[in-house]
Amino acid sequence: MSNDGVSATDKGGLMGMLYRPPWVGLLAFLIVFIVQALGHTVMIVMEDVWPGEEYIYESAFAMGLFGAWLLFVGMRSENEVTATWLGFWAGTFLWTGWVEFAFVWAGNFLAVPDLMDPNLPGEIATKAEYLVMMSSVGVLGATLVYFLLNPETKCNMFLWFQRNMGLKTGKPTKGFKRNFAAITALETIYVIWFFYLVLLFLYNEDIAGEKSPAAYTFFFLNTIWAVYLFQRLMKFWNVTTAIRYGIPTAIIAWNTVELMGRWNLFVSIWEKPQDYALEMSLFTVAVIIAAVLAVKTPSGQKARLSREELAGK
Repeated sequence: MSNDGVSATDKGGLMGMLYRPPWVGLLAFLIVFIVQALGHTVMIVMEDVWPGEEYIYESAFAMGLFGAWLLFVGMRSENEVTATWLGFWAGTFLWTGWVEFAFVWAGNFLAVPDLMDPNLPGEIATKAEYLVMMSSVGVLGATLVYFLLNPETKCNMFLWFQRNMGLKTGKPTKGFKRNFAAITALETIYVIWFFYLVLLFLYNEDIAGEKSPAAYTFFFLNTIWAVYLFQRLMKFWNVTTAIRYGIPTAIIAWNTVELMGRWNLFVSIWEKPQDYALEMSLFTVAVIIAAVLAVKTPSGQKARLSREELAGK
């Protein structure tokens, strides 16, 4: 039995495969990627499919409360893999339950009309809640300044800007203990929020337009970025690092899918759960199974396998 509780025989089979690249990063990527689609499905089911619209906000509040509970449990966990995954699910439920439906409530309360598609009469181009969401860009920008200048950050992108643009504000605190559930939850919420706004501004015909040169340029650059991040992710050994790197990688890759769906290059089945209930149910079950496998994957496998390899020489 190894120090992390995994026997040498466990290296074979499905779980053994999950200890190694590229499967460590691929599993994290697929879970986060599919969850982006399921997030759309949940919103549509709650708003348009379920009967009894008077319970939408109560359901959304309960969903956010569940996310808050997951965050509480994750922040108390000493297991880094468990804490990281609980942070991701906490951020997902908090975003969908409390953030997105807060914008739904605001749109309805303020009687903001949906933005209709000028090319397809009767079709909604952008729902009212997303028009309201665009007003949060100032809060996003203000908080982005804090994260960019934070000396405790471990984000590769922020660190790059700090090094190359003279933005360092001090040295990281020695002995500073990071809480991985909190970090992952915040990362999940923030990255989703950031790219929601990017796409919403691109879609707006008064600013750019979904088929504008700006939209095509973003699609091109975003796809290159996603492929670059994905190939880096496939080399990760550490499970928790792979998860935290996989979250923005999957969301950035999802932007490409979002734009392709906006251009009607395929049928967005996650936006029509009433017509594709079986397919979306299978996706949901697959994510649950994958999430269980991911939580059971121990961290630090590279070090363990290296020790065993050296011991066998």
